[in-house]
Amino acid sequence: MNKYNLKEKRNRTARFFIEDNQIILKSIRQNTFIEKPTKLNTTLKISNMTKYFNKIRFVNRCILTGRKNHVHKLFRFSRLVFLRLARNSDIVGLKKRVW
Repeated sequence: MNKYNLKEKRNRTARFFIEDNQIILKSIRQNTFIEKPTKLNTTLKISNMTKYFNKIRFVNRCILTGRKNHVHKLFRFSRLVFLRLARNSDIVGLKKRVW
């Protein structure tokens, strides 16, 4: 469980640092005033970036259990953990209504 969270955190921080570089390369590639060899080099650099820095590959996981299904975006808990914490009133400011 904790292994997945650490791996995901490491991948997200790496993606954060590479994202600026990728935006710059894409803007150079789309610029019409730059010569073709420079555009080709930027295209090659973008294609050589590893697949793990793609945003689609990131998985939202529960903080406590590590489950990847039905994770609440705001609280980052899975649905089962969220219901358990809500029943025990461990989440501050959350009141139980009709489920």
